[in-house]
Parts: sequence; structure tokens; C-alpha cells
Amino acid sequence: MNKIALAVTLTAGTVLAASPLFAQKTDSQGQGRAVVTILPTQANGTVGQVPQGFKLKVNGKESSVLNFTPLRDSNSPVELVLLIDGGARTSLGTQFGELETFVKEMPPNTRMAIAYMENGRAILGGPLSSDGADVLKGLHVSNGFPGSNASPYFCLSDLAKNWPSHDRTARREVLMVTDGVDNYDRHYDPEDPYVDAAINDSVRAGLIVYSIYWKDMGRANNTWYANNAGQNLLLMVTQATGGNSYWEGMGNPVSLQPFLQDLRRRLNHQYELTFSAPSNGKPEVASMKVDLKVPSAKVDAPQRVLVTGAASARGE
Repeated sequence: MNKIALAVTLTAGTVLAASPLFAQKTDSQGQGRAVVTILPTQANGTVGQVPQGFKLKVNGKESSVLNFTPLRDSNSPVELVLLIDGGARTSLGTQFGELETFVKEMPPNTRMAIAYMENGRAILGGPLSSDGADVLKGLHVSNGFPGSNASPYFCLSDLAKNWPSHDRTARREVLMVTDGVDNYDRHYDPEDPYVDAAINDSVRAGLIVYSIYWKDMGRANNTWYANNAGQNLLLMVTQATGGNSYWEGMGNPVSLQPFLQDLRRRLNHQYELTFSAPSNGKPEVASMKVDLKVPSAKVDAPQRVLVTGAASARGE
């Protein structure tokens, strides 16, 4: 009995001695980077004073803003890929004049490329270039075959994993032209695994995604149910990455110009947010909520961000 009592006492003592080590364990601090858009509500308006010390939560935990810097043409490179659905209705060709004007009017700090969604991949028409004429060599009418994209979200993931540049100081922007219908699951599912994978891949690659709704070929793609689902899935992607979705009801827009103009304004009103946040020590895609209100302006911040170690906050 004495031996048993001694063993129990030693075991309890061991647990008590070890317990402070567990009690002292805290989350380590990681870092992250996000691009936030503050768009004036008036077309020719300007952004007023941005409040200092705004609140930020990452994975529901209070986090610290390290820096909030405006990104301007002269000191902030932009890489923009126009990703066109390979199954898009060939009437998209009537909008090529507006796309050409958009490409040619981009400022010198912007490098662009055109890619097509084909069989689950993003097929680039050429390398990133600041020469509008070179970029437009990759513009052509899509093949228009129903379902030729496989899934627009497969294609977005492929682009994220094979981004045509290694410059992580540049803003990486994507403009998808598609109906957003996932051919593997045509109904709206907020937990669609392919959409979720595309979001995670985009966040890890630092992409800000925008979308313009344009109908695909194929009868199955053109039901109200499928197209409504597609628009909602695209909205999930753009909100998660800090971009924006554009559409006019369930039909193709008469003109892309208003959307392209809005996108250009957004690129001119972006800010780099760097932050520190609790981390498990490994790179992870985390939820983010920014509590920032700016008078006479709309704030669009990504809902998901990549939290890494301090040395790899920019992906080095």
C-alpha cells in the first residue's frame, strides 16, 4: 500500500510540475499581406483621410495592423491576367473593341496577359507584357464548345499555381469572363469543394479576382438555376479575394465598358495592408475581417488571407 501511495504521489507531482509548461503555451505570431480597395462613391471623387488604428480580426482573433500604404502607379507594379472562358458564347467578339481599348490604356506599371479556360487549365496567349500590342496578340474568339472549360474554378486554380511571374511585390489581379457555372455541380453549394480549392489557391498565390458574367454555350449552362448558381459562386471567389463581380441580370451585358472603367478605378485606389496575427507556425489560409469605415467611400477587403512566418509574409 505504501508503494502504491508513493507511486500516486510521484505521478501527481509529475503532472503538477509539467502543467506550467502547458499553461504558458501561447499562439506564435505570424504575418500576412492583403490588398484593400477604398473606392470613392463619386466617380471623380477622392478618398479622404483613412482612419488610423482600425480594427482587424484574423480567424476571429484580434490582430495588429503593421502598415497601411496607398499603392500608386509610380511605385506599385501590377500584373493583370484576363482569363476568358473557352466555352463563352462567340458573341463576346463584339466586345473586343472595348477590351482592346482597356488593354491599350493601362498605365506603364501594368503588365498584362490573356489566357483561356480550356480543359481545366489556364492557357496563356503570351507572356505578361506592358506593351498593349503584344498583349492583344493573344486575344481571339473562344472556341465556344459547351463545357470546354471543364470548370472555371479548375482553371483559376491552375492559373494561381502557375502564375506567369515570380515577382511577389506586384499586385496580382485576375479578370475572369465566364458564367461561373461549375459543370461538376450545377447547383449553388456554398461548400463546393472546387470553388473552395480555387479560393485557397488564389489566396496562397496572392490573387485579387474579379469576374464579368458572360454566358457559355450549351443548353445546360443556360437555365436560370445554373446561371444563378454560377453568379453566386463567382461572388464567393471575388469577395474572398477582395475583388468584385460584375453582371446585368441573367443576360449578357450590352457593354463591358462600365465594368472595365470600374476595374481601372479600383486599381487606382488600392492599399497594401500588412499585419501580424496569431499563428500555428505553419502557413495557413485564414478568415479576415476589417473594421474600417471611410467617409464617402466603399471599402472592399478580402475575406481570406494567407498567414505565414515573418520572413515569408510576401511569399519569399
